[in-house]
Amino acid sequence: MRVIVQRVKSSQVTVNGEIVGKIGRGLNLLVGISNTDTDAELDWMVRKCLELRLFPDDEGGDRWQKSVQEINGELLVVSQFTLYGDCRKGRRPSFDRSAVPTLAVDLYNRFVSKLKTSGLRVETGQFGAMMQVEIQNDGPVTLILEKEAI
Repeated sequence: MRVIVQRVKSSQVTVNGEIVGKIGRGLNLLVGISNTDTDAELDWMVRKCLELRLFPDDEGGDRWQKSVQEINGELLVVSQFTLYGDCRKGRRPSFDRSAVPTLAVDLYNRFVSKLKTSGLRVETGQFGAMMQVEIQNDGPVTLILEKEAI
C-alpha cells in the first residue's frame, strides 16, 4: 500500500463538475492499493496517517508536534491506482502491481472506514472516476508512506 500524505490548508475533489469531497485544514491522502495488500497493511497505514506528527504546536513554531487527530483536522481520501505505475521499461507505465478494481475498492472502502473510527471528518473522492483534485498544500509538506505485505 502506498499513500501520498499532504498537509493541506484545504483540498477538494470534483467529478463531472460537481464537488464530491471537500476539507479544510488536515491531510490529503492519495491512496494506492497493491495486489498483495491485506488488513495488516491497512491497519498500519491508518495508524501512521492518524498519528504522524505533521502539524506545528499551538505557538506556531517550526517544530512538528501534533498529529491530525490532535488538531482535530480533516481527511480527504482519494484512490489513485497510478501510484503503482512502473515506468522503468518502455514509454507506457505498467500497472501490474496495482490491485484489480474489485479488490482495490473493497480495501479502499475498509481503509476509509477505519479512518472514520477516529472521529475526524473524512471525505472521499469517487473510486474509479476521472477526478480533478485541488490541493492547497501547507508548507509544502508531502510524504510518501509505503507498507508492503511480507
